[in-house]
Amino acid sequence: MRIIVDGFGGDNAPLAVLQGCALARKEYGVDITVTGDEETLKKTAAGNGIDLTGIDLVHAPSVIPVEAEPKTIMTEYADSSMAKGFQLLAAGDGDAFVCAGSTGAMVVGASLIVKRIKGIKRASLAPILPAEKGCYILMDAGANLECRPEMLVQFGIMGSIYMEKVMGVKSPRVALVNVGAEETKGTELQLEAYRLLSGNKAVNFTGNIEPRYIPRGDADVVVADGFTGNVVLKLTEGMGKLLSHGLKDIFMSGISGKLAALLCMKRIRAFKQSMDYTEYGGAPLLGTARPVIKAHGSSDPKAFKNAIRQARDFAERDVIGQIASAAARLKESGRED
Repeated sequence: MRIIVDGFGGDNAPLAVLQGCALARKEYGVDITVTGDEETLKKTAAGNGIDLTGIDLVHAPSVIPVEAEPKTIMTEYADSSMAKGFQLLAAGDGDAFVCAGSTGAMVVGASLIVKRIKGIKRASLAPILPAEKGCYILMDAGANLECRPEMLVQFGIMGSIYMEKVMGVKSPRVALVNVGAEETKGTELQLEAYRLLSGNKAVNFTGNIEPRYIPRGDADVVVADGFTGNVVLKLTEGMGKLLSHGLKDIFMSGISGKLAALLCMKRIRAFKQSMDYTEYGGAPLLGTARPVIKAHGSSDPKAFKNAIRQARDFAERDVIGQIASAAARLKESGRED
């Protein structure tokens, strides 16, 4: 198993990337290829005592900026660390790719260099998010701001396969984000998507879900167009920070608060761990012909290590093959559009 990692993607690259790769190599035993400026990578490793045993370096002279137009990954940034990673993945020189760089460039690069699975209309950014009862996968979280109903059906199918094969959830519950639970709610997009999902036996569709019930864990696969999904994602991140800061203020204000914190420390740590995105690693980009993981831009070494573990699981558990088979069945049934 070989995982390709963009050495210059993310706010803390390349140091955190290399540290995460070394941790993953030691803990999971996978072979790793890191793309980027080879001299800088070697100097960073040497200057920080990072063992590069089992980690190959592939030179890529440039880095695509976060603010760059995504399509430039195919032109002026075709020699970037991200583009090189996709090129290696497409050529079969690795089993999966991990990157913490520009989301837009990743979606374009994955779709045009690695290509989509036959029959899949759009690749979907699908973060794993914590909930009161376990976790859920959000599809789409921003890769496709405008969607057609049949795309939402494919998101539901792909999310179900990932949650079952990688996260171990049996018969994942699929729900459609809407302003109400009734099947008559929503715009034409939600109404038609509801109809198509209801009639599709490939998913365990449980109906509409109001956003307030998503954090409770009432669904394992939360389906939405990319605009709505991105709003859900960013509001979730914001509320998480608000809760974290609020608890910190409570427990760190005065002697009584600090004593209470000491008494509850074990449970506080467990709760904090359950809400920590670094535990999940990153967001799979579902629908591409090879496994791709989008790590968080602010990933630290632990997050990169877990993203590599996630990429390994993604590749090992035949998620791509299962999605390809599901797309073929969808076409045969005449329900692809």
